[in-house]
Amino acid sequence: MQTHAPEFIGVRRDIHRHPELGLSEHRTSELVANRLEQWGYEVTRGLATTGVVGTLKRGTGQKTLGIRADMDALPLQELSGVEWASVNTGVMHACGHDGHTAMLLAAARQLAEEGDFDGTLHLIFQPAEEHPGGAQLMIEQGLFDRFPCDAIFAMHNMPGTPQGMLVFRDGATMASSDDVTITLKGTGGHGAMPHLTADPIVAAASIVMALQTVVSRNVDPQATAIVTVGAINAGRANNVIPQNVKMEVSVRSLDAAVRDLLETRIKALVSAQAESFGVQADVIYKRDYPVLVNTPAETEFARQVALELFGLEQVVLHGPASTGSEDFAVMLEHCPGSYLQIGNGAGPGSCMVHNPGYDFNDDNVAIGAAYWVLLAQRFLASRP
Repeated sequence: MQTHAPEFIGVRRDIHRHPELGLSEHRTSELVANRLEQWGYEVTRGLATTGVVGTLKRGTGQKTLGIRADMDALPLQELSGVEWASVNTGVMHACGHDGHTAMLLAAARQLAEEGDFDGTLHLIFQPAEEHPGGAQLMIEQGLFDRFPCDAIFAMHNMPGTPQGMLVFRDGATMASSDDVTITLKGTGGHGAMPHLTADPIVAAASIVMALQTVVSRNVDPQATAIVTVGAINAGRANNVIPQNVKMEVSVRSLDAAVRDLLETRIKALVSAQAESFGVQADVIYKRDYPVLVNTPAETEFARQVALELFGLEQVVLHGPASTGSEDFAVMLEHCPGSYLQIGNGAGPGSCMVHNPGYDFNDDNVAIGAAYWVLLAQRFLASRP
């Protein structure tokens, strides 16, 4: 695998230099599809607009395996200063999807040239992980009907974890993510005569504080729940009480029951708070990505592959859950599998994802590819 590493580091940097937002990954999609075709994969284009599936069959085995990589970038202006920085203004690979794609492409070539397995391999290059959720779109367009998988796996880099370290976890691994838009409709008026108004800003201020009691007083203290008010938009002058206030709220949890509880309590609390101030509340509660739940058997299999390849010194057997979210969770609702992390590096030079200074660690291209190759060969092991 090391002999091909420079080639795929180059591919990674090329994708990084030309980032594309979700459902617009046309250049990246063509790069992926053309490479897979060159190596003998049966390639399906256009699933969820820009998604690509490469299928490779060997022998007569009936087992099927899916491995997924995401391809989309973020709407962020890059400030990394690297030679291969984005040439697309306001768009950058700030989450490492360029690296995830390069790792799986490197594995694809190795498996096509030397892979010893008996069964069917589906390599899934997914668009729009960040937005609007390419996994759901691919499934709606028949992903698992057309490309059935006995199990599916994916990998994400993680800054703050030593470079190349593989981290596994059973069960709930990443949080659900829901988006709430609250519109408060009051009666505007002159700031000098507030008694003639129904002030939606005062109601919003009270709601911001009251929402925190959902977590502190309604959710089991041993459970994880987050309610974040990220935006409040209202008013333009200090002497005018506005008619309306718009609030944007992010809600996260690591348990489906807690997720349901949060929705019920947030809706009830916002309505009651607004009414107490003589203001009307309209709540749009949008369920986004579900809790990502790794199935035990598939996670243990993935863990054992890592131990075989790298040994215990490079493997975290059961890492902590993350309150970040990931739309691979949707695929795991339809197919057993596991989502693991690969360390992007720790220490002062490590930059978190979704930061304009972030860059994927190229040393992970060979490591991630080698892992995918062995996982595929072990899962689709040739019959004796």
